Amino acid sequence: MKKSLIYSILFTLLSLQAMAQIKISGKVTSAQDNSPLPAVSIKIKGTSSGTVTDANGNYNISLPNANAVLIFSYTGFATQEVGADGRSTINVQLKETASNLNEVVVIGYGTAKKSDLTGAVTTIKAEQLLDKPVPNLTQALQGKVAGVDVSVNSNAPGAGAKVRIRGIGSINSNIDPVYVVDGVVGVDPNSINPNDIASIEVLKDASSTAIYGVRGANGIIMVTTKRGKKGPATISYDANTNISELYRHVPTLNSKEFIDIYNQSFANGAKFDPTGAVQTPAKALNYQNFPLLFNPDNTPKYDTNWEKETYKPSFSQSHQLNIQGGSEKSVYSLSLGYLNQHGLTPTSAFKRYSIKMTMDNDVKDWLKIGGSINLISSRQRLVTDGNGSLNVPRAVTEEVPLVPIKYPNGVYAGNFDIAGLEGAPNPIQIANERYTLNNNMQMLGNVYFQFKISKELDFKTDFGYNLSSQKNNFYSSLALQHLSADQGGVANINAYQNYFWQTENYLTWNKKINDHQRFTALAGISFNRNGYERVRSETQNFIDDFFQYHYQQAGSVKSANESQDESNSLNSYYGRISYNIDEKYLFTATGRYDGSSRFSEKNKFSFFPSVGAAWRVSQEDFLKNSKSVSNLKVRASYGITGNQEIGNYRSLAQYGTGQTVLNGAAQISLLPAYLGNPDLKWERTKMLDGGVELGLFGDRVNLNADFYIKNTSDLLLQTPIPWSAGFTTANVYKNVGSVRNTGIELALSTVNVRTSDFEWTTNFIFASNKNKVTKLNDGGADIFPGPNFLGQNYVIRVGQPLGSFYGMTRVGTYSDSPADIAEAAKHGLKAGDRKYLYNADGSNQYSIIGRAYPKWTGTFSSSFKYKHWDFSFDIRFVEGVNTAANFKHSSEDRQTISNSLKTVLNGWTPNNQNTSISQVRNYKYAQDSHFDTWWVEDGSFIRGQNFILGYTFPTAMLQRVHMSRLRIYASVQNLFVITKYTGYDPEVDTFNSSYGSNPAFSQNIDFFANPRPRIWNLGLQVGF
Repeated sequence: MKKSLIYSILFTLLSLQAMAQIKISGKVTSAQDNSPLPAVSIKIKGTSSGTVTDANGNYNISLPNANAVLIFSYTGFATQEVGADGRSTINVQLKETASNLNEVVVIGYGTAKKSDLTGAVTTIKAEQLLDKPVPNLTQALQGKVAGVDVSVNSNAPGAGAKVRIRGIGSINSNIDPVYVVDGVVGVDPNSINPNDIASIEVLKDASSTAIYGVRGANGIIMVTTKRGKKGPATISYDANTNISELYRHVPTLNSKEFIDIYNQSFANGAKFDPTGAVQTPAKALNYQNFPLLFNPDNTPKYDTNWEKETYKPSFSQSHQLNIQGGSEKSVYSLSLGYLNQHGLTPTSAFKRYSIKMTMDNDVKDWLKIGGSINLISSRQRLVTDGNGSLNVPRAVTEEVPLVPIKYPNGVYAGNFDIAGLEGAPNPIQIANERYTLNNNMQMLGNVYFQFKISKELDFKTDFGYNLSSQKNNFYSSLALQHLSADQGGVANINAYQNYFWQTENYLTWNKKINDHQRFTALAGISFNRNGYERVRSETQNFIDDFFQYHYQQAGSVKSANESQDESNSLNSYYGRISYNIDEKYLFTATGRYDGSSRFSEKNKFSFFPSVGAAWRVSQEDFLKNSKSVSNLKVRASYGITGNQEIGNYRSLAQYGTGQTVLNGAAQISLLPAYLGNPDLKWERTKMLDGGVELGLFGDRVNLNADFYIKNTSDLLLQTPIPWSAGFTTANVYKNVGSVRNTGIELALSTVNVRTSDFEWTTNFIFASNKNKVTKLNDGGADIFPGPNFLGQNYVIRVGQPLGSFYGMTRVGTYSDSPADIAEAAKHGLKAGDRKYLYNADGSNQYSIIGRAYPKWTGTFSSSFKYKHWDFSFDIRFVEGVNTAANFKHSSEDRQTISNSLKTVLNGWTPNNQNTSISQVRNYKYAQDSHFDTWWVEDGSFIRGQNFILGYTFPTAMLQRVHMSRLRIYASVQNLFVITKYTGYDPEVDTFNSSYGSNPAFSQNIDFFANPRPRIWNLGLQVGF
């Protein structure tokens, strides 16, 4: 009996084993031409088991049961799921997927198949954007698109990045691209939650941007956010937490080194100050004069490392919840987002809440109604203001190590405790007692009606809006020496009400003429209006710090009370026609007629046309059945776009107010403020683009290459006028000069290895831009646009690129040889002073000494997938660029009044004369600082942008707990930077980094920047 039972059990197990080893075979071919497809991935749904097809498309696989489901996937083709249903042979034909040539991309006022495009358009999907934790869209774009240069210049929490598409073509106009979010034009990209984005299309050439006419010169970035989808509701939750840390250092003198340099500086007084006026300090650094700072043996009590004490590791987190679903007639989505970001600088922070809802309804067969609403509330605590003023980063460098953060009695210490030093508060005190709270509430969205007039003709009317309320609260304590103590504390409030609305109304006609020809025609009209109101109040002289900005009446001095409102409007008529012959020959023509209130009646309207053509060579008979070339398209375009971004009312003469004294009393006066120019007109950019798109081996290799020439003329320039003209603004806008940008762009993606368990892909983008000023005013004289720091920092010169650094050439220091002593004396200098090149007449020689924009940029990315593991990395290259370390003025050339960089230890001495750093001495007898080649350093770098390791749990395991996705990952951003630059980071802008301004001439000037952190991140992605 027992033996029979054992045999029965063994027979049953063997039967189950046999059932578990059901063998399936078959062949996978292309549905288009029936050609076999090699290396097709075949997986058993819900497991990690699988195989791949051989060179002839054949495969064999064992299934766990007769009802198993096979998943067939291959690059360039649609994924198919096929049930075994007890079969032993399964042949599958795969169709070309929309992720390749049939992919639908968003263009201006519509969509188009990627294969039909004649312009330079790059698409980025959400999964490509969200591979690293970033607070906004602009930072997410970095390193993603060839020809799109993204510089993260400010490391303050919540700060955005500068985005430049195909170089700089303006001087005093806005040079930012235009962001179109779900059809709403001109949205601030830093207000958008990146987790809400479904895809981004970057429109770079005139064929794609001319549909936006006067706003297309700097490129268009189309943002499509997530919307509902048919089927049961799906829920996803994404969360990450990260820690930021300082990893690059700019060393300063410690207490012993500071005392040595301090004493040496005064000891050198006999050489640089023969009269003896400042050969000794006001008070010697010892216990007798400073008992709180020195021990009885005259050794310093403190050795504060201000960099270490200020830039502490910080914790940030973000959470995102998305719900999508719908029926056959109606779809919806809801998303909730939360971001809480903290910076390295104490008390700096950014917090954002967002909620977004969408609804799309097929009300009738001929009517579709939908819309969206996005509410964003954010609050930024900004603790670093000013461009190198006595702010936190500057105090980190200049605060002497002799003083502590606080004395034992709790009182803040600072340089002002030592006689003769520049009396800056210490950085911890500044961070706690001087700040700006930027509060913003924004509502963004649209409502649309789409009418299907006939099978071929649609009409859509769309109303978009962007409303925001911004309130910036500033307070600086009455305890901050040399910042606000003299004013008894300062509080001010700036409040803005911004509004934008637009209405777009357009007809779309999709016509199939016959089996060989089809076209799409678009015609529309739009109106929009943009405006703001501003009020500002400021109060000084508080009795204490209790009230701050909350109760300005507590200050006895009312120093400002202002209000202002402005608006502008745009009326446009536009059209586009796309013509397709045999899916081989493609033509596009676009035109837009724009009228802007910013120009006078005679120049209010202008026309912006473009044409584009493409030849899909791979559709020709001689390539159509090629096994190696899967796609080959050659395209070219030419068009004209415009730029009007110069502010309002610049064509009109304006009056302003002033104050004068009449009969002993203050009276308001009316003054001529701005001359105005009724002849003012648009900047016009003419762009020629040629491109090649190549796909090989079933699109396992994809190459996109573009060459462009971009000429911008009638530059809107602030031309100076004499102050004697009597206007409070000593310039007037004129159309002067032209600029040329030429460049090449390459994007290469490859699928290197693909098996059932392993996949390896790579991406490489490269861009090179050459910028040249081709014309200025009639005489071609140089223009100095600023910023001006110890002289001009930039020059605009015919034949040279915009962003050219302008200064003197430092060739070292004067030695104590008789020849050098005699040469130095000609300039009133001595051995140990800095040595420059001079003109033949002995005057200072100035020349172009560097460039603020790179010659070329690139990003190399690679990703690996092994079963349920994934690993990817991005490495970014920026070459042929300079960064101006303006902070060297304060930290190398000003001994005895503040701390210095450790580099001054390599200053000139009789035994160390081969150096570029002058001999230390009292600041009153220091040689004048000049913007020069010692400050303008090599700013090229290689950055370890992002490294990420993730694990996705098996579907079969998750189904038991009703989950569709569970992934955990760890990543690190800014892992390393290889650079010769001596500051915190070569990618920097401390003079102008805000979105919407004109920062063309402040890039890569470093006057005490916040350091860029390394960020360690843990993330979770869950789906239900």
